[in-house]
Amino acid sequence: MRRREKFVLSAIILSLGLLALQYVSLEYRYYAVAVLAFVSYFVSAWALSEDLQRIELLMLVPVPALFATAVSLFYFLLPSDMFSRIILLSVFGIGVYANLLTANIYSVGKGRTIQLLHAAHAIGLFLTLITSLLLSNTIFSLNLPFYAVGGLVALSHFPLILSGLWVVQLTPRIEKTVVYSSLLLVFLLFQFATVLTFLPYSIWYTSLFLMSILYLGISILRSSLVERLFSRALVEYALVFIFVAVLFIFNFPLK
Repeated sequence: MRRREKFVLSAIILSLGLLALQYVSLEYRYYAVAVLAFVSYFVSAWALSEDLQRIELLMLVPVPALFATAVSLFYFLLPSDMFSRIILLSVFGIGVYANLLTANIYSVGKGRTIQLLHAAHAIGLFLTLITSLLLSNTIFSLNLPFYAVGGLVALSHFPLILSGLWVVQLTPRIEKTVVYSSLLLVFLLFQFATVLTFLPYSIWYTSLFLMSILYLGISILRSSLVERLFSRALVEYALVFIFVAVLFIFNFPLK
């Protein structure tokens, strides 16, 4: 079976698994999500099995599984009408395929430079941001204590950030710089998530703000890892952060 055929089949299998979640009773839904997460990991590993190295089992395969987990958790927050479900299932199938295709480009491109890597970095970052948005939305929807919200945000985002930084150089092992940089950004997200639990913003607005911080953090750290963090780039990132912060402040709910 060709790789792309595996990717399509994997997307169909996982989409059917997501569809099956709506028939699970509420008391078992989190167990069902956990099962789908494990299935997603092994299905992704099978789809990417050709030329898949041990390091990629840790760095590449978990990302499609996290995407599937994020969408399946968000799935329960949607309206119960069939139209919304069909739209999400379609987007989910496309997202799974895009995740697998991106991971395959990384796997093929290790040790050499290919043009598709630039596109893979852009698509991979976009999918990481979408996964972050859905995960944050679900976590804030649970109305947990501030320390639990911060902890869950940190735990769920660490593998996303670690993978997002590792793919920049695709080294045969995880460099200490990548780990330390990931921990730094995770700690920053933990702090923001904890503080945001005390502010009366809507869940979507809070999740979008965290996603913006994640985008800026990964972009800056990626540039730093490849030694391209020039002063002009820093100024541009600083301006983006100021814009986001001002937008966030001016939208503070006064009522």
